[in-house]
Parts: sequence; structure tokens; C-alpha cells
Amino acid sequence: MEFAPYVHFSGNCAEALAFYVKVLNGKIAFTHTYGDSPMASMVPADYAGKIMHATFDFEGGRLYACDAPPDRQGKIQGITLSIGAKDAAEAEKIFNALSQGGNVTMPFQQTFWSAGFGMFNDRFGVAWMVNTEQAA
Repeated sequence: MEFAPYVHFSGNCAEALAFYVKVLNGKIAFTHTYGDSPMASMVPADYAGKIMHATFDFEGGRLYACDAPPDRQGKIQGITLSIGAKDAAEAEKIFNALSQGGNVTMPFQQTFWSAGFGMFNDRFGVAWMVNTEQAA
């Protein structure tokens, strides 16, 4: 069994995945556009090149993503993606890179449970927590 989040973007999925590939040193294992699918006629013509489904793999995880059809777009809410790093230095590096251009809601810092933890919404509207299992 596999458990993986599926994030719906509002037309900027390719840009978000390119950013995540760079920051998390991952790879896009699969991508399929609306124009390459039987659904091509069900979306606006300018959506043909948008991502209908993508698989992003990185060390320790997998993320599925797509560009939600225009009639199903909305603010991403009710979920936070969490990354657990091996130590505070790695966690802070990931935090700083992913939060660039976004909105930090809790600066990266030592907490009573961790040597390093922080929260933010990235520039694509996705909420993240970056933590280390290293004790405070």
C-alpha cells in the first residue's frame, strides 16, 4: 500500500513541480497533459498543455499533482505537507529554499520537541511544515 498526497494547482503545476525538483532533488517520474488525453475536449483550448496528472518522486516520498480544471480551482486548504529531515541543518536548508517567495507562518526555530521546526505557505499556496526528528 502507498499513501501519497495529491495536490491540485490552479494552472501552475509545471512551475511548482520544477521548483520542487530543484529544492528537493527529486524527479518527475510521469506527466500527462489534458491535450494528450480523452479529456482534451472537456477543458478550454488553452488548457491543453496543462498537467492532468504528474508523479513527483523524491527521497522518502512521492507527491501526485495536477492542474485542476478551471471550474474546480480553489484555494488549497485543509492539508499541510510535512517533511522530516535528518538534522536541523538539512531541515533549515529545505525550509529556506521551499519558503522562498512564500509566506512564513512560523519561522524555523528550535522547539520543545525538535532541534528545528518551521511552517509556511509556499509561493504556489501549498502549506508546509519542515521538521527534524533530532531532539531539542
